[in-house]
Amino acid sequence: MRITVAIITYNWPAALERVLEALARQTRLPDEVIVTDDGSRADTREVIERVAATFPVRLVHLWQPDDGARMSRARNRAIAAATGDYVILIDGDMVAEPHFVADHEAFAMKGCYVQGSRVLSDENLTRRMLADGSVRATFFTPGIERRRHTLRLPWLARRYAKPGRKTRGIKSCNWGFWRDDLIAINGFNEAMTGWGREDTELVHRAYHHGLYRREMRFSGLATHLYHRTRKNIVDNPNDRILDDTRRRKLVRCELGLDQHLAEFAVPPPDVRPGSAGNV
Repeated sequence: MRITVAIITYNWPAALERVLEALARQTRLPDEVIVTDDGSRADTREVIERVAATFPVRLVHLWQPDDGARMSRARNRAIAAATGDYVILIDGDMVAEPHFVADHEAFAMKGCYVQGSRVLSDENLTRRMLADGSVRATFFTPGIERRRHTLRLPWLARRYAKPGRKTRGIKSCNWGFWRDDLIAINGFNEAMTGWGREDTELVHRAYHHGLYRREMRFSGLATHLYHRTRKNIVDNPNDRILDDTRRRKLVRCELGLDQHLAEFAVPPPDVRPGSAGNV
């Protein structure tokens, strides 16, 4: 099973560096990491190039022009470029615990996607983690919310893993999908821009396609670095797209992943020194 981790980022290179460092320390390394960049400045590229010098696996940087928040398009490009059978989607502010990839692999099941969780760090803890990459959130660390999500208990995690179709708690910051399933539903809906609902809309199409959800609690742990919320939920036009998907029981979106597949028929290069073109 070949695993791609796809990280979406935008103009927070310090956080991205910690995210990449955590992935480099996994007990089960991913086979490939793709940083999909929604128009960041040059300093993000500089961080990726610095990390690439010692990164242990194939590392790809995809960049698109900054034309507003186009998270759906950025994620679709990463999925299209992925060489893995299985794609783990995380945000560029999610610092993974060392067993994160191994836990996702253990939870992967045909016909299902995996919904992970996160620990929320406050501003002070985030500042410490950015300053010192050895700082980790544990059960007793001050400055965290959802403290239970620091506990890795695989025996208990299996009790929550029964496939279902829950619609609460959908968060694309910690997801695992078979790439073929994402292609079947045409990935994220790129008609949805700005904040919110693109992950919920995708899950509803996944359910219409026949997929189930596996809840990953007490495994696949990651700490979300604090930042001010970017939510804008007043008369969000994405709500209307979501409602239409539910009403019509759509499986595929019109503006989605398929428009990027030809571009990445040949996988993009590995940015590590001396590794260009390697897959």
